Amino acid sequence: MLYAIISQDIPDSLERRLAARPAHLQRLEALRDAGRLVLAGPHPAIDNENPGPAGFSGSLVVAEFGSLADAQAWADADPFAMTGVYEKVTVKPFKKVLP
Repeated sequence: MLYAIISQDIPDSLERRLAARPAHLQRLEALRDAGRLVLAGPHPAIDNENPGPAGFSGSLVVAEFGSLADAQAWADADPFAMTGVYEKVTVKPFKKVLP
């Protein structure tokens, strides 16, 4: 089943994000390579695709996991979660309708 992992950053998270980003991307690439990743990306803190020093306000990952518990465990082990980039992470089932 698909699950949405919706994360909210702490204020001024950019420095921590940049430090943990390689490990974060490595885990996402592993999901992609396993054919389980639907989409992933950050939420810019301002209305701009490249927010520069404004950074990001959070992230969204939609991926396939065996259960809600598996999705939650994956989210809990994310480098952004482990290094304090995120202040809140919500994991919930997701049903893709389109496209």
